[in-house]
Amino acid sequence: MQFDFLPNLPKSDLDDRTFKDLVDECVLRIPRYCPEWTNHNPADPGITLIELFAWLTDQMLLRFNQIPRRNYVAFLELLGIQLQPPTPAHTEVTFYLSRPQSVQDRIPDIPAGTEVATERTETEEAVIFSTDRLLAVGAPRILNFLTAEETEPEPRRLRDRFINLWTQDSNGRWTGPEQPIFQAYPQVGNCFYLVFDPAEPLEGDVIVLEIEGEAAGSTGINPDDPPLRWEAWNGMEWRPILLRPTDDGARGFSFDDGSQGVQSGVCQAEVTLHLPIHWPSTYFSNYNGRWLRCTYTPYLREEQAGYSRSPQLTALNARSIGGSVPISQCRLIRHELLGESTGKPGQSFQLHNGSILPRRDGEYLIVTSPIGLQEERWREVQDFSDSGPNDRHYTLDSITGQIRFGPLIRESSKLKEETQFRRQIQRQGAAVTAEGLAILEPLERQYGAVPPRGAAIRMVAYRTGGGEQGNVQQGALRILKSAVPYVARVENHRPAINGANAESLEEAVIRVPSFLRTQERAVTPEDFETLALQSNRAVARAHCPRQQTEAGAVLLLLIPRTDTSGSEGVSPERFVLSPSLRTEVLTYLDDRRLLGIEVKLAEPDYVGVTVQAEVGIDPQQYGTLQAQQKLIRSLEAQLYRFLNPLTGGLSGNGWEFGAPLYKSDIIGLLQQMSGVRYLGTVELFSLFRDGENWIRTLITEGEINPGPSGLICSWKDPNLRSAHAISLRY
Repeated sequence: MQFDFLPNLPKSDLDDRTFKDLVDECVLRIPRYCPEWTNHNPADPGITLIELFAWLTDQMLLRFNQIPRRNYVAFLELLGIQLQPPTPAHTEVTFYLSRPQSVQDRIPDIPAGTEVATERTETEEAVIFSTDRLLAVGAPRILNFLTAEETEPEPRRLRDRFINLWTQDSNGRWTGPEQPIFQAYPQVGNCFYLVFDPAEPLEGDVIVLEIEGEAAGSTGINPDDPPLRWEAWNGMEWRPILLRPTDDGARGFSFDDGSQGVQSGVCQAEVTLHLPIHWPSTYFSNYNGRWLRCTYTPYLREEQAGYSRSPQLTALNARSIGGSVPISQCRLIRHELLGESTGKPGQSFQLHNGSILPRRDGEYLIVTSPIGLQEERWREVQDFSDSGPNDRHYTLDSITGQIRFGPLIRESSKLKEETQFRRQIQRQGAAVTAEGLAILEPLERQYGAVPPRGAAIRMVAYRTGGGEQGNVQQGALRILKSAVPYVARVENHRPAINGANAESLEEAVIRVPSFLRTQERAVTPEDFETLALQSNRAVARAHCPRQQTEAGAVLLLLIPRTDTSGSEGVSPERFVLSPSLRTEVLTYLDDRRLLGIEVKLAEPDYVGVTVQAEVGIDPQQYGTLQAQQKLIRSLEAQLYRFLNPLTGGLSGNGWEFGAPLYKSDIIGLLQQMSGVRYLGTVELFSLFRDGENWIRTLITEGEINPGPSGLICSWKDPNLRSAHAISLRY
């Protein structure tokens, strides 16, 4: 282990003799102990033996000189430094039902702890995830169908299309005369709202809107790219709920089935919507319920035409076909019996698994007394410093899974009193009396209670898991490990994020100087950055801008850990802060910030980069197509690694916040690659997010400036054309 971050002080070797010094010392002693030995040349067999034993001694001294490093680690133990446990990856998984949910025939709820896994292969074990909470799939009932002339964050001017016109049957289906969803001559911003019954548990549900209406093939829109946006109100903002364009079976209410024939009469279609995990009931303009809306949006290209007239609907209905729930990379272990107590202080027990995740409600230790079989709940503490002899406390090492009970400690101040007492007895020769033994009795102190002898130790529940292997790709979770009725299949539509491995000893050693400097108090921007990194292993980088825009508030930019081993970069979607990570970091910082200071967490502004370069190569060395493709993949992999928030930059420790990217940086990187003889034209393109869209721009000034809170990022996405284009020339 090398502590390169420490000051370059004089070496603390306990024995600084080298291999040459040992050989020379032995040769100098030959005349004294063996005067008849006169041949001291390296070819002499005796000199060979001296060199052999000198090499063995040198290896012993090497281990001997590492004692100061072991003392450094022992110093960390005295400070109470513990290795941080792994962090589980988080995502959302969708359970699709074998039949739709109905009001008359309810499908049972999906319990918390339901296990879903990736597919096991010959080389990789399955990665198991467990649901974080119960999933209740409700039966959606539409209460109101409202239209508005313009889009508002909080709708006020609404027109009810159901009242006195449409009727609802027992299954919740609304029917009636034709109703327009927009104005007679639609304008951008026209929208309609659907308000659902708040009594039904619909949070996270996947619903299908059954739409019936007039075929509107002549409205003028492109059915493959309708100018519509489906959203739901999550209590703070409107969130998109149409997962992919193919889920819109109505094709922008044109009811175009893709055939050459013209649709006529009344047509039916379905729109599949994935509702947000948090979908509360809200009051808007005297209407109460769960809200979703469909908005007429403009086309990005002016040559594309919009709606020439409003589509007409004659029937509406909704049904649930599944639901989504938060899920974490872990396994839930219940009722694990650890053994019986011996009644001695300081005893320990080992869980069957390591990598224990932070405990939740319902995860604790039970001690069953041998007399009366009475169960007692014990409480986990970080250490026994504040535990008395009657406190039912225990500690749990999250990395090893070892459970310890309170030790019996002889106090140092009491040792002095005991020594004086025994010295007085020895000098005076007096016998030890009962009063003297009573004085010695409190010299020992018990920290924490000890389970009685014969008591059964049982862990009610705990979760094990975590690590970077949990950052699986989209669609990887397909195997249902738990038996759940009426579930046809499962799938994660978003990649898992924020998984991190346990802290290593080297990382802990690097963390200690900043730990001693902050003293668990956040005052300066460096303190907030340091404590944010210590709060959770999922935080890879933290940046607190020195120029804060709001008085009394601290803005903290966080970059979560993610898998960077791939050769196609990491998209900004993998750096999203999950709600659980936000909560843990804020809770950790709230206990250490100054009073009156508000901490705000945010994600940096990521700027995508595309590089187009002409590379000259040796035609003799790369004459085959296979060799050329291999060189192109190698160049692209280096570009992805260089333009990465975690492994990029000139230092290789992540691209600096606000640091611009120059063409000279790309030229210098490519010129260092083997096989590159010269470079031709090198162009940079930037990708900036504008709302939900990415805008690609050619950089002619020679640099890409991400701004003070921005970061350079590069990833492969054919839809955004952000993959690097390398052309080879001879």
